[in-house]
Amino acid sequence: MALDHALSSQAQVTTPSGHEVVIPEGDRLVFGRGPGVDLMIPEGRGLSRRAGVINAVPGGAWVANLSRTHSLYTESGGHRVRLPRLEGADEPRGGWFLRAGTALVGSRAMLDEDRPLLVMVADAADTGWEPTGIRSDDEQTLLPVSLDPGTKVFLVALLWCRPWLIDPSRTTPLPRTPEIARAALAVTDAHYEIERFDADPQFRDRLSARVGEHLRVLRRKILERGLVRAGTRLSDEVVVGVLIENAIIGSADLVRLEDPGWRSRQEQLWWSPASD
Repeated sequence: MALDHALSSQAQVTTPSGHEVVIPEGDRLVFGRGPGVDLMIPEGRGLSRRAGVINAVPGGAWVANLSRTHSLYTESGGHRVRLPRLEGADEPRGGWFLRAGTALVGSRAMLDEDRPLLVMVADAADTGWEPTGIRSDDEQTLLPVSLDPGTKVFLVALLWCRPWLIDPSRTTPLPRTPEIARAALAVTDAHYEIERFDADPQFRDRLSARVGEHLRVLRRKILERGLVRAGTRLSDEVVVGVLIENAIIGSADLVRLEDPGWRSRQEQLWWSPASD
């Protein structure tokens, strides 16, 4: 496709080097590190040779991953989400829809190093990212998963992911429900309860059941947002992988475990008389 278009076009893409490309409505731009693309990104660390496509469609821009081997991410409004890899066909069946505003697109390294593609859509009636499956009139709109650090489910997710955040090789076993429950006691300075947890099966089972409910919430969120392929068994390893790969929980969150203020707020959540 030609890279120079009128300013009235629908979407604009700015590369890490500052080069701007305008995509008219109804047109598309394929980008990547290799030849045969409309926009080559030679400095795109972790980017596939034919990485992704940006379609300018009525009402916004649709971004999708064209690689079967490399991950592609979008970031907007504080959310970072991994786009599904290409499966089977030559055209993607899933992606993200930007109605208006700006969003960042690239590999994880590009986003972490502040060298992403900047995608901008103007003059739309609405704003925000909407994930999409196959685009159709009856398609359900979903939202990315985001966890509030000031909630109990966030602490559970962080303790669940902690071994793999520390060990990127993912060979360290993940904690099971009772182990997460015991770790929550330690993080919230409930040391007086740890001995009871170890000695009292009823107390241990009751606290483990509370943690298990939060784990079920996380699994349900992942299913509702379509972050795994239909029919995928949501084992602990699959769920933790999804949480990390979609930046729902990240290495930067580990510092919270050493933050006295955050730990104190979690203690109030878990052990106040009103807590469940």
